[in-house]
Amino acid sequence: MRAGSVEPQEAAEDRGREQRGWYFYDFACSVYSTSVLTVFLGPYLTSVAKAAADAEGFVHPLGIPVRAGSVFAYSVSLSVILAVLLMPVAGAVADRTGRKKPLLGAAAYLGATATTGMFFLDGDRYLLGALLLIVANASVSVSMALYNAYLPQIATPEERDRVSSRGWAFGYTSGALVLVLNLVLYTGHDGFGVSESTAVRICLASAGVWWGAFAVIPLRRLRDRRVATDGSRLTMGQGWRQLVSTLKDMRRHPLTLSFLLAYLFYNDGVQTVISQASVYGSEELGLDQTTLITAILLVQVLAVFGALAMGRLAQRYGAKRTILGSLVAWTLTIGVGYFLPAGAPVWFFVLAAAIGLVLGGSQALSRSLFSHLVPRGKEAEYFSAYEMSDRGMSWLGPLVFGLTFQLTGSYRDAIISLVAFFVVGFVLLARVPVRRAVAAAGNPVPERI
Repeated sequence: MRAGSVEPQEAAEDRGREQRGWYFYDFACSVYSTSVLTVFLGPYLTSVAKAAADAEGFVHPLGIPVRAGSVFAYSVSLSVILAVLLMPVAGAVADRTGRKKPLLGAAAYLGATATTGMFFLDGDRYLLGALLLIVANASVSVSMALYNAYLPQIATPEERDRVSSRGWAFGYTSGALVLVLNLVLYTGHDGFGVSESTAVRICLASAGVWWGAFAVIPLRRLRDRRVATDGSRLTMGQGWRQLVSTLKDMRRHPLTLSFLLAYLFYNDGVQTVISQASVYGSEELGLDQTTLITAILLVQVLAVFGALAMGRLAQRYGAKRTILGSLVAWTLTIGVGYFLPAGAPVWFFVLAAAIGLVLGGSQALSRSLFSHLVPRGKEAEYFSAYEMSDRGMSWLGPLVFGLTFQLTGSYRDAIISLVAFFVVGFVLLARVPVRRAVAAAGNPVPERI
């Protein structure tokens, strides 16, 4: 059996079993992104670093003076660099050997272990926290590249929009569920007989336990496809040489690259809105932490329905048209956000609801659309490039946001500047002839795409 797309003889029942198992990796690892990276770790690691700081507010890892308030941001940046180095090699090894599942399992449990270890992040152990963050964040990126590469193998072209949307919906469901449990513990820590610090550490560690526990399901149900090999053992050096070969190969598929370029722009806008919305809410609108966390929870819940609804729209109108519609919705949402009155949490919740409804669908359909543009046998490598665009290249949006605020002193001007990313992404995606791109990649063209 080929390592590429779904083969005709694969029974629908077998595909369905794999698809249901595949959904559960999103269910497993999304709690890390929600509870750890978005909500709890940033403020807590910063407080730990400040406890270790000198009188001037600096810590000194490896003798380098670093402001305590920058430790979290720098750790995230280092994790992204590490992920960018590892993802293409992991993808090359997976495609060369046909053994994605062992690599997925290794990345998943390394990340889950590092996240669980955050329970021991107390006192002034900021270096431990930074190291665990770097390992966990790089691991989730590598594992998602391998996980995404299963999509064209477990779903027919006609199924992919639905399967991808359900995967995102599973992820947002688990993120919302665990975040509710975390908030109950965090806000009521006195009633549970634990300190605020201990409550945060339990919340962090619980995400790792959840990740590891539910990763068992996809690892039991997903299966590797055989590939023809020459019997030689693949070394790290060969993995890098194959990466160079992959980059050269991508030049032979300019329409696939055109989609990746469009995705890089509009996804950069999406990621920046997600990361900076709380800053906008607290600094410009004067909202408290409880309001901001509630808004994050609202985004998680509505993203489930948004992903499923947009998956159905894609079945009727095609993934490309539905994504383009979501980019229009993103642009209008940001425009409305510019005019939100300060000190009015209700309107911020309305903004969060709008973000939630378009967030899951635009991400899910982008993944499924890209799966049609990947040549057979190169799924893991190409999805590594996709994941690099998703996680490794989302730096321009925050830079534009920060520079706009620096020049104008207004977070309203900073948030409206992000409209440019959605407009450019819309124009670039609209110019991609997706049916021709699918055919050029050697894949069957779906009736609607």
